[in-house]
Amino acid sequence: MTTFEAHLAEGAVARGRLRKGPVTAARQRRTALVYAVMCLVGALPLLLGAPASWQAAGVGLWLPGGGFVAAGGWTSLLFPLTLAVFVFSLVAWFWAGMVTAPVLVWLGSAALAGAMAGDRIWAGGPWVTGASAVAIGALFYRRAVRQRRAGWDRAAARQGCVPASIAEVKALAASVPDPASREMSSEDLSALRYLLDRALQPLDQWGGFDVIDQFQPAALRYQLNHMGFALGLGQTAYTPNFHGYLGQAQRNLIEKYLLPKVWTYWVYESCCGNLNFTNWDPARRDNIMLTGWFGLHVGQYMLASGDRRYLEPGSLTFRLNARTAYVHDFNTIVGSVKANYDSAEFGMFACEPNWIYPICNHYGMGALAVQDAVCGTDNVRRYLPRWFEKMETEFTDESGSIIGLRSQHTGLPVPFPVGEAGYAPFENIFAPERARELWAIARREIAPAIRPGDDGRPRLFLPGAGLDTGNYRTGHTYAYAAIQVAAKEFGDQAIAEAAQNSLDADCGRTVTDGVRRYVGGSNAANTYAILAKVMRTGDFGRSFAEGPSAEALRGPVLDKASYPEVLVARAISDGDGLDLVLHPGRGDGPRTLGLARLRPDARYGVSGGDVDMITAGADGTAQLSVTLRGRTAVRIAPLAN
Repeated sequence: MTTFEAHLAEGAVARGRLRKGPVTAARQRRTALVYAVMCLVGALPLLLGAPASWQAAGVGLWLPGGGFVAAGGWTSLLFPLTLAVFVFSLVAWFWAGMVTAPVLVWLGSAALAGAMAGDRIWAGGPWVTGASAVAIGALFYRRAVRQRRAGWDRAAARQGCVPASIAEVKALAASVPDPASREMSSEDLSALRYLLDRALQPLDQWGGFDVIDQFQPAALRYQLNHMGFALGLGQTAYTPNFHGYLGQAQRNLIEKYLLPKVWTYWVYESCCGNLNFTNWDPARRDNIMLTGWFGLHVGQYMLASGDRRYLEPGSLTFRLNARTAYVHDFNTIVGSVKANYDSAEFGMFACEPNWIYPICNHYGMGALAVQDAVCGTDNVRRYLPRWFEKMETEFTDESGSIIGLRSQHTGLPVPFPVGEAGYAPFENIFAPERARELWAIARREIAPAIRPGDDGRPRLFLPGAGLDTGNYRTGHTYAYAAIQVAAKEFGDQAIAEAAQNSLDADCGRTVTDGVRRYVGGSNAANTYAILAKVMRTGDFGRSFAEGPSAEALRGPVLDKASYPEVLVARAISDGDGLDLVLHPGRGDGPRTLGLARLRPDARYGVSGGDVDMITAGADGTAQLSVTLRGRTAVRIAPLAN
């Protein structure tokens, strides 16, 4: 029986029983106890006949703004205003980790109500406030009951279809592409140019990026990470023996990440969320939205390229100003993830102070896996069992799905849409069997949304106006791309085709100067669409857990080529020779290539070039002239002495 079949069977037996892990239950009991104490303390001035100011302030502890109702008169009008401000403070808490905001609004309003009270409170004030608190509590309770019942119903519905779907996914995912035949199409190259144009600009320029805020999904750090993932996957799958501008583009994304513009959000979140006003090291406490994502990004680059520069101490230094710098490297970034996991009672740790997102912790576990691949550590063996145990006990709902967000301090869950399709590709890095189970659920629940479009081709018809989390605008570009990424990772071509058709029909596909983009989507959405375009079955997981072959990592490389004049669709070595497939990016004509990692002073035969033979220099480099005419195949092989 698989993990999910066990979950579903348990759900069928345990209908009517809450799924609540011990840490979650303890935090929720503590939250309830704190509120009960606040209510008791708030009632004492009423019971003891204290002055009106104390009574109003006490009632204000029952509910934000309740003290204004008790104060009576026109001040009662401040009650709904205070509730609105309190909701806004909760948004600030969620948006930027401002743990202090709700506390200040609640306690501050109680104190202000006390200061504004007259000689006596309105007699009905405590009753109205108490009734309001009970009504709000009952509303949330009824909502929770409905969600639990819906979860049990969903688990029952899944029982009938998931086992067969798991078998189908296993068969689909077993068909992996042949490395010897991997080659990007001209349309793949057109899509990849979107990323290269942005990544190869000067480090302090952000043309083509969405610069909105640095706290939530549109933040620059997420755009940089996913752009790196797409380029790293492309290198691993198609061009492991091309360094040149592809390597430079990936390093630029990493170096951009170190700029204060990208990471100093953590200064504000440390102050407002952790009350830390001195040490703003972004790779110390919490902040898996940086350490997990960045560790995964940097590790993938090193695995794909063989470049180990980011293992050097100080190679990933976050400089705040001339006086303050936080010195890190790949191992200390991933070390921060491990240190936080070691002390995390929930088994996972927070992004912003207080907020634990399982999706970000999937990036974190992926970072541990890529360190295993790069450095030979055994992180996954050490950390994954407890990580999954806590996932199942603290972050799994009645339907068997992962709870998207939980408050570390209160233990309360908060709706956050990710879904099985969002988690599955990341779990394929470190837990392929469970990843297939996630996709088995997702594909069955996506299937009803696939119908023929006006042209008769299968399309995805998603509900509502959609939301592009890369720019906070309406639209389904990001959702289509995310579904396609998951479908392609598990070889589900039917769903991948429907997603691609929807992208092309709905999202403003354009090709300008040889560069493909979707004008209806954000930079982040376009990046995900590019990732989906170039990947094939299993590519995402392999790019982080395996990387290129040992032969490719020791063989000759294409080290220099001009961009965009030379587009590289294939560059792979068997350890001795080098196979290239090149396309012209600015018209046909002669181009000069730089080769490296050749055998010093050795002679190489050339097919497809302007000469039949080249001789490597003492440093293992050589130049080769090639005349590009459309798709141009070049083969370089050592000659016998």
